[in-house]
Amino acid sequence: MIQPRTPRRQELGEFLAARRRSASRSELGLPPHARRGDGGLSREDVATLSGVSASWYTWLEQGRDINVSHQVLNAVARVLRLSDDEAAYVEGLAERGADPVARREDAPEHLQRLVDALDFPSFIVTTEWAIVGWNPAYEWLYPRISSLDPADRNLLWLVYTDPQLREMLPDWEQDSRRFLAEFRAEAGVRLSGPRHSAVVERLRASNPDFAAHWSELGVSRFSSRRRTFRHRSEGLVEFEHHRLVPSDATDLHVVMYVPTPPR
Repeated sequence: MIQPRTPRRQELGEFLAARRRSASRSELGLPPHARRGDGGLSREDVATLSGVSASWYTWLEQGRDINVSHQVLNAVARVLRLSDDEAAYVEGLAERGADPVARREDAPEHLQRLVDALDFPSFIVTTEWAIVGWNPAYEWLYPRISSLDPADRNLLWLVYTDPQLREMLPDWEQDSRRFLAEFRAEAGVRLSGPRHSAVVERLRASNPDFAAHWSELGVSRFSSRRRTFRHRSEGLVEFEHHRLVPSDATDLHVVMYVPTPPR
């Protein structure tokens, strides 16, 4: 019986196939390919090195809803030289079932009070990166936030489509790719859901930079770091970028730009 394809397994298959095609044969002790040289592995190569059957691995890349063990995924990740973030992303996509999360239109009152009490730029985002709350300091940094149509008030959408926000990011090429890699890592199995896929498909259809970056299949979990913005009147301003997940609202993130101490 042929197992049906599922959206999350298709995402998993596409990701594994991309990493397989970019793998180095010599790093795995394999001879060069007759036509492609050192670049890329066959499905049979990955199956053999991972200790699974070629047909099973083929089904995995085809997006079939087959049983996948933690040990086997670890073996595939090792063969494909996946990073820790990429391996975690793969494992999440391979899991069956996903907890549905209701759409949020507004931030809970207690979280809004929290960001209002902070005197540095802070805002609240959903799992699909819709911005549902912010404080006056964030509006000082990005004045357009309050006048945007709610449908456009999505951080990923703004990074790729708003010229003002793009101008605020001196390292836009690096930052946009980093954001996209974090979005993919965080979304995981939710990428096949209607809200996340709507964000991706809207951007794919309207922005060539996004389409090109998305095809790179970058995956990276969030880590706190220094960020530099170009403010319209203050010039370059630097913050530490932090993010918290409230224990009573785990589908939301509180993003904070904390001023950095003088160097």
